Amino acid sequence: MAYRVIDKETMPRREQFDYFRAMAQPYVGITWELDITDLRRRQKAEGWPFFLTMLYLAGQAANRVPQLRQRIRGEDVVEYDRCDTSHTVATADGNFRYCRVRGGLPFREFLPLARAAHQAAQERPSLMEEEDEESLLFVSSLPWTPFTGLIQPTPSPADSNPRITFGGYHWRGDRLILPVSLLANHALVDGRHLAQFYQELEKATAELLEQP
Repeated sequence: MAYRVIDKETMPRREQFDYFRAMAQPYVGITWELDITDLRRRQKAEGWPFFLTMLYLAGQAANRVPQLRQRIRGEDVVEYDRCDTSHTVATADGNFRYCRVRGGLPFREFLPLARAAHQAAQERPSLMEEEDEESLLFVSSLPWTPFTGLIQPTPSPADSNPRITFGGYHWRGDRLILPVSLLANHALVDGRHLAQFYQELEKATAELLEQP
């Protein structure tokens, strides 16, 4: 995956980068609610798989926020041109596998590729995929229950892959609500970048609904 190395000497957030990077738990996150009433109606009418539709939208939104494409690599900070998604896939024995799906595609091209990758991951004997994990956006789903907050497992030393998680959708009056959690490394991402992701998620949803 193509990337550029960011000059840390001219980084606008150099002081914040050094401060948060030194912390034992440098992550920042938020859970937000997405109104999917119209999306769910269209998704059911078109026969789009719900999770893969949300995976596409999350990948679109995250890639529009440059800070969510940035990673800490040793002493460097790099910014990828594009970040693919890696999501969890349930298997028949109750476990799961990781599945990488290429981003940056129109939805009608993305969907058959995502279906094929999803099925292949279910049949793969090993949990992990092998290539370039650093560039990935980690996406998962907790469809059995809505939530208002989520604690994620994170590695030590800390990585810088954003983690996006969908909860169970639920009705609130006549609106269908989906909780969406985003966790990112605070050395690279501030609250305004978290907010920007959710703004872009709403925008990507509206754009998909406008497609014929």
